[in-house]
Amino acid sequence: MDPVIPIADLQPIYSVAEVDRAAEDGAAKRNEGLKNWYERMRELGGSRFIIKPSTTSAVDDLADASPNFTDVIADLRKSLALAIAGHEAVQFLPMLLLGEPGLGKTHFAKRLAQALGTGYEFVSMNSLTAGWVLTGASSQWNHARPGRVAQTLVEGEYANPVIVLDEIDKSGGDHRYDPMGALYALLERDTAAHFKDEYIDVDIDASHILWIATANDESAIPDPILNRMNVYAIERPDAEGSRRIALAVYREILDAHRWPFPSEPSEGVLERLAAIPPRDMRKLLLDAFGTARLDGRDHLVPGDIDATKLCGRRARMGF
Repeated sequence: MDPVIPIADLQPIYSVAEVDRAAEDGAAKRNEGLKNWYERMRELGGSRFIIKPSTTSAVDDLADASPNFTDVIADLRKSLALAIAGHEAVQFLPMLLLGEPGLGKTHFAKRLAQALGTGYEFVSMNSLTAGWVLTGASSQWNHARPGRVAQTLVEGEYANPVIVLDEIDKSGGDHRYDPMGALYALLERDTAAHFKDEYIDVDIDASHILWIATANDESAIPDPILNRMNVYAIERPDAEGSRRIALAVYREILDAHRWPFPSEPSEGVLERLAAIPPRDMRKLLLDAFGTARLDGRDHLVPGDIDATKLCGRRARMGF
């Protein structure tokens, strides 16, 4: 297999000269917080790494670990192939992962960022009540600050991070400050290239951001937002698919630690895990590893997977 080595170039995302001009504005001189942000932007410079793929095999491990995301990964391979052909950063239409809770949609997005070698930012739309959380509030307001998009691009290392809008169908708040309103421009590459955070008031190129939204119900999402996205219906994995997910989660946990457990669990443990929604596998496995060590064991047994510990929720067993 070809080595999966992302290629990084530098991409300008804002002009330091424009930052200097904005800093000379009288309002900026009177606002200590804004003045500090402009100084920070000068120090960091206006360019960030933009990650380019070197091979379509970058998503091979992701495909193995996410068998219920087959359609998404098939389209990602096409995007990777085109990026490699043009020696460009990966581009894809903002994607909406639609499906019931517990299918691993958010985890998939995080794993995708890791596979591509770029940054990852999580925004819970469930708790988002106003668009300024994404796009900043005017510096004339008390306690104003930049929005999440500007913070991610200015303080982060990458021009093309993955930004996850989790539970986009549950965003709410006062209709005058529609949280969705900010997305009309951000999800379109042409307008995102000249994104202006209301607080910073300097053009920022947000056109390289890789947007992934998750939702349970598309009927709650405005049509203009849906029309800007590729919508993928994510189904529950079948029994074999769930076993593959369980094995991937097991290995992922062990890869992050030096615990004395075998690289694969027993068949009995796998069967037990496979009957649990993907979202809950990690928490139950972490608990199981602790149970085993307290018992003096360096392997798991089926009884270590205690589905009664799902925060009072009954695990949905079987398929």
